[in-house]
Amino acid sequence: MATLSFQGNPVHTNGELPAVGSIAPAFKLVNSKLEDVGLAAYVGKNKVLNIVPSLDTPTCAASARMFNQKAAAIANTVVLLVSADLPFAQCRFCTSEGLDNVIPLSTFRSGFADDYGVRLTDSLLAGLTARAVVVVDADDRVLYTELVAELANEPDYDSVLKVLAAVG
Repeated sequence: MATLSFQGNPVHTNGELPAVGSIAPAFKLVNSKLEDVGLAAYVGKNKVLNIVPSLDTPTCAASARMFNQKAAAIANTVVLLVSADLPFAQCRFCTSEGLDNVIPLSTFRSGFADDYGVRLTDSLLAGLTARAVVVVDADDRVLYTELVAELANEPDYDSVLKVLAAVG
């Protein structure tokens, strides 16, 4: 269990992010066509898992825009935008924002939040995901993780971009 905060109040996750150097846990998430999509769908690519509570918040939207602009421009890299939002809402958000360099995936029907240790267990946000970033290389090894200490803050984009630049 990890402790972070939401507007200065403590909140907890169900576990910890995968360890750097470990193999990323396999997952099934739901795409905009209501199909299950797993880690294996992105074999051979570096993956940025931009995990957010809900795209219907200013910070989550800002994070999606930033990764759409920056990380998605790096060769051999996909940005997976993971939230508890329904696939229809994710698709509507990405379309209205012109985000075509991120792949929205929903934790709907999924154990992803538990497997990655990001399910919020208390507060009004219980059941949503914490804000986190996990960078996984082409061989599915975890290169970088960040659990954002304050849910209202954005992740450390520069650190993510440095890791991606190093793996090319």
